[in-house]
Amino acid sequence: MLNNSYVKRVYDSLVLKNSNEKEFLQAALEILASLEPYVECHPEIEKNKVLERFVEPERFIQFRVAWVDDKGEVQVNRGYRVQYNSSIGPYKGGLRFHPSVNASIIKFLGLEQVLKNSLTSLPMGGGKGGSDFDPKGKTDHEIMSFCQAFMTELYRHIGEDTDVPAGDIGVGGREIGYLYGQYKRIQNKNVGVLTGKGIPFGGSLGRTEATGYGLCYFTEEALRVMRQDSFKNKTVVISGSGNVAIYACEKATSLGAKVVAMSDSNGYIYDENGIDLVIVKEIKEVKRGRIKEYISSVPTAKYQEGARGIWQIPCDIALPCATQNELDLEDAKSLAKNGVIAVCEGANMPSTLEASKYFIEHQVVYGPAKAANAGGVATSGLEMSQNSIRMSWSFEEVDKKLKEIMVQIFQNVYQTAISLGNPYDTVTGANIAGFDKIAKAMLSLGVY
Repeated sequence: MLNNSYVKRVYDSLVLKNSNEKEFLQAALEILASLEPYVECHPEIEKNKVLERFVEPERFIQFRVAWVDDKGEVQVNRGYRVQYNSSIGPYKGGLRFHPSVNASIIKFLGLEQVLKNSLTSLPMGGGKGGSDFDPKGKTDHEIMSFCQAFMTELYRHIGEDTDVPAGDIGVGGREIGYLYGQYKRIQNKNVGVLTGKGIPFGGSLGRTEATGYGLCYFTEEALRVMRQDSFKNKTVVISGSGNVAIYACEKATSLGAKVVAMSDSNGYIYDENGIDLVIVKEIKEVKRGRIKEYISSVPTAKYQEGARGIWQIPCDIALPCATQNELDLEDAKSLAKNGVIAVCEGANMPSTLEASKYFIEHQVVYGPAKAANAGGVATSGLEMSQNSIRMSWSFEEVDKKLKEIMVQIFQNVYQTAISLGNPYDTVTGANIAGFDKIAKAMLSLGVY
């Protein structure tokens, strides 16, 4: 897969050092392979060992999180923060609380975040963090106890001009509130050190909706430019039923599409009449229940155990918004066979390398995660700006800025792909467009 000798040496070195970190190596391979044309045109990259510095985190922090549950028993989890690259601004990236979290996943997410943040054009470096703690089934008091213990260690590594975490899977408004409350208690400061905060204490209107809305703004612009088309009268399948999926469903519907399927980790629902989002929000945001409860309210809908089968449903547009590697080559072939015209990613790295390559080769409009789901971190950047100037913008102002950023991201990715000879190769377009800004900054800053 790698043809350039310098790029291959960098990747081989990563494999030797991180042989058991499959998610990280997968992300690194995809990125490095797509950067080969850029490296060949810029000999200063090899001369100054920019790639070696780019793929190695500036700092990786692992720590113990000890807390007490409601039974009075001590629980111990593992916490992480990777501060990957700060060449264009403070580290920025979410915190994920999920049993699958490990060093490999945190590093892959952090590496992707560096390029994603660069694409927003906002001055943000890349980072990521989280824990193998599972919020599911925990009481509010237990979640508060864990968050306070987690922040008691994390606080010493972050700051409004150093590292600004946000939410991710398992970390929503409730968790951000508890984390920020503990930071305030320890530091005695009211600063924008976390984003995704509640509106009364420094949050931004539109942040909740941002990743899902931004995904649709990116997809709409891609359809307009690449196919002279839109969401109107299209059938859409969305995996997941968390924050990203819910607001992607909301925006796609408002743009004239019919969303017919959503999922969670247990299975998926299919509603040929169009998903009733009010019911989904009640199940997932209020009751914190499972998606199969939908059929109790909509008897004509169907529920199927196992989330993978969702990609067998015929659709015009697929928006994977669940988790990494949820869509493989066979899924990609099924989608294409059933007439899909666009696949844009709301989750991080939801398509395998083989699947993304298949979409590009078969000229499916493809929005890689680092470009298509950048709306969340873009709006987090807008929240940082509001915190810095001690002002709040209206929902309409934030949404307008979000749409402008997502349109600009698509155009940057698309024009870069065109310059490289294949307008459908948005993976290479996104990676090179993001890396160009970072590489220039790293060269300007000297060796560090």
